[in-house]
Amino acid sequence: MPERIPIGADHAGFEMKQALIAELERLGYAVEDVGTHSTESTDYPDYAHPVAHEVETGEAKRGILLCGTGLGMSYAANRHHGVRA
Repeated sequence: MPERIPIGADHAGFEMKQALIAELERLGYAVEDVGTHSTESTDYPDYAHPVAHEVETGEAKRGILLCGTGLGMSYAANRHHGVRA
């Protein structure tokens, strides 16, 4: 069974997320796209928390988060026990 990797991005990271999904799937990973699904303005915590929760609970060994600077996603993800971004 391939490793499952949740991935999330706000509007600023949308295009990079799409490229990463394609590459990860090419490499054989099972990617769970938690959003966003467009470049329309969004709030980064809406996507950081679901990915970080999966890592926190052990549903996923790792996750990928993307935003304009990386700081917002890191701040949100680091609020979860055992998650460091």
